[in-house]
Amino acid sequence: MVIVDEMSMVDAALMNALLKAIPVGVRLILVGDADQLPSVGAGDVLRDIISSNTLRVVRLDEIFRQAQSSMIVTNAHRINLGSAPLLDVPGSDFLFEDVASQDRILERILQVCTRPGEVLATSEPLLDVQVLAPMKKGVLGVYNINAKLQAALNPPAPHKKEHISGDSIFREGDRIMQMKNNYKVEWRRRLPNGTSEDGTGAFNGDLGTIHQIHETDRSLSVIFDDDRLAVFDYTHLDELELAYCISIHKSQGSEFPIVILPMFGAASPMMTRNLLYTAITRAKRQVVCIGRRDALMSMVSNNRTDRRYTALCYRLSELKELGV
Repeated sequence: MVIVDEMSMVDAALMNALLKAIPVGVRLILVGDADQLPSVGAGDVLRDIISSNTLRVVRLDEIFRQAQSSMIVTNAHRINLGSAPLLDVPGSDFLFEDVASQDRILERILQVCTRPGEVLATSEPLLDVQVLAPMKKGVLGVYNINAKLQAALNPPAPHKKEHISGDSIFREGDRIMQMKNNYKVEWRRRLPNGTSEDGTGAFNGDLGTIHQIHETDRSLSVIFDDDRLAVFDYTHLDELELAYCISIHKSQGSEFPIVILPMFGAASPMMTRNLLYTAITRAKRQVVCIGRRDALMSMVSNNRTDRRYTALCYRLSELKELGV
């Protein structure tokens, strides 16, 4: 049996390679949410399979990430249906702060993250809070928010070593993300029984914290969130990026205790309902939206999805009619 999770992220080429690698007779189970963002690569495999009505589809409607009474769950369903989310429910785990300008939104994000007890349901913002941004550039883009949060949450200090790599400053204590698969990097993880295990590989989307910077060896060590300790030579630092803020696309497949979302009025076809749905469903404990109410409602109303002209749905239906 082979089980594929986060199937909406699988493109046509990867699915083709998977099917070629699986022996005839092996059961294949695909798990995913077709309402999230489609794959970066070509195709819309999961949606096409479901739409073809050729394979058995089971819909899971019991929520385990949050309580059934959670406003995160309620608003995720409402957004998915194109209805306005409920934003003013007292004591809710879905908070909305109405802030007008992009500069003020950024300022408020910094305030919320540096004063966690006031709004956030945590005293450990570095570990529990993930800011998700729709865009990479601009005042409220990933790059700028990362620079501001790094300065606020992990400022320079005499005891912290740092290293400049390209346009990035990496500092001991920084949150980082692995941006591409590296099958060769070695890691070690200490186990609860006092022993350790060794392995290789750091993969696209892995999150961690810079543990030490080794100037003599020209390397830095990262403790990933699953406790793997890996050492990266300076020549491989292009694989790492700061991760106080990450893009919503990069967050797909992950979950975080608390998610903060900047909401601003960027007129873009990219600001879609499924982007918003993907973002808020990353949160387990709390969602905090900061920005313009009209920007939020514009995303809810924008059900535009990139039309992907594939023949997969048609071909599957055709094969079923032929009895194949």
